[in-house]
Amino acid sequence: MFTIEHDFDATVITLVDEGAPHAEALREDVIITAFEDCVTLRQFDPQSDDDVVITLSLSQLRELAAALNLPEGSYRLDPGKGARGS
Repeated sequence: MFTIEHDFDATVITLVDEGAPHAEALREDVIITAFEDCVTLRQFDPQSDDDVVITLSLSQLRELAAALNLPEGSYRLDPGKGARGS
């Protein structure tokens, strides 16, 4: 399950772990906040009792999106041309 909220300066997506049909440990919610110049991923860590935050630039986000659909290798994104292996 996930939710989408549009705030004044960001879009907030929350991913809720509902578990799998088989016995699997549930994970804390992941909160993704998309700003004009970056995207943050936040998840509570019960071991440290604190949030873990990762900030991605928009170019890192584009590269992550491309990487999800590519085979193993090293790539560089060229604007307008897509991923190019090296």
